[in-house]
Amino acid sequence: MSDELQELQEHAEHARHNPNLAPISLTMAILAVVVAAVTLMGHRTHTEEIVLQNKVADQWAFYQAKNIRRHTDQALAEMTTFLATQNAGASAKFEQKYQAEADRYAGDQKEAEATAHELEQETDHQRRRADRFDLAEVFLEIGLVITSITLLSGRPSFWYAGIVLGIVGIVVACSGLLIH
Repeated sequence: MSDELQELQEHAEHARHNPNLAPISLTMAILAVVVAAVTLMGHRTHTEEIVLQNKVADQWAFYQAKNIRRHTDQALAEMTTFLATQNAGASAKFEQKYQAEADRYAGDQKEAEATAHELEQETDHQRRRADRFDLAEVFLEIGLVITSITLLSGRPSFWYAGIVLGIVGIVVACSGLLIH
């Protein structure tokens, strides 16, 4: 980014000596600011995506832990049918306790699974937004470079092309904000 600022400063010096270049330099400055803003939005969106991916992994680990506990409790409840005991009432109570625990973990599992799926959808949403910001950054960067070619060539067609690409980049960035 510091190279871009130095380049903009050099172009501003050229524009000072040639007032016809002022609109081109102003366009470049605006594109540079928009590039910086879109880049920041892209980085923050990617960060949010990574945070959500970690939450998804944690939620699936929680789901798996509930699954292991459910299977353990079911195994304990089923073992009571194979154990010889002198106190049938205590054995039945033991079986009921662990079967109730297994049933509770099954319910907890369903909740954990639903939460994990919701987090996965939110992660996909953030990924789509981040992709839009990345694409917008590409258009804006290309627009900035093409606009700077105007200063070297003196041909206004490059300036117009840079403006068009900058507008496309802005539209794509705005679409990233509107993704639901």
